[in-house]
Amino acid sequence: MIVERTDFVSVPVTDLERSTAFYRDTLGLPQIGHGAWPEFQLGENLSIYLLDPTNMGQTFTAPHSSQIALRVPDVAATRAELEQAGVAFDGEILDTGVCHMAFFRDPDGNALMLHRRYAPHEAADA
Repeated sequence: MIVERTDFVSVPVTDLERSTAFYRDTLGLPQIGHGAWPEFQLGENLSIYLLDPTNMGQTFTAPHSSQIALRVPDVAATRAELEQAGVAFDGEILDTGVCHMAFFRDPDGNALMLHRRYAPHEAADA
C-alpha cells in the first residue's frame, strides 16, 4: 500500500451550524468546504471535515477523545486569545520538555490541542 498523504480527519458533530461557527469564527480556520460537508484547512496538507452522522443514516455516538494537535506559533498566546473568545481549557499548559500543549474541546466535546515543539526531534536509534 502506498499512502501519499492524509487528506482530512473527520470530526463528528451534532450541530453543523454551531460547529462551523466554532471552527471558522472562534478558531479562525480557513473554510474550504461548505453546506452539509464543512471542511477547514489545517496548514498545507490536512483538513478537518465536520461530519453530522445523521447525514449518512448514522447517529452521533461520542466525540473524538484523542486530541487533534493544532500547531501554533505560541501556545500560551493562542490559548489566551481563545480564552478571551470563551474557549475553556482542560488544565494548564503542559511542558513535556520537548513541546508545549494546551488541551480543549469543541462544542460537541471533540478533543483538540494547541501544540508547539520547541526541541529538535531526536535521531532514531540505529
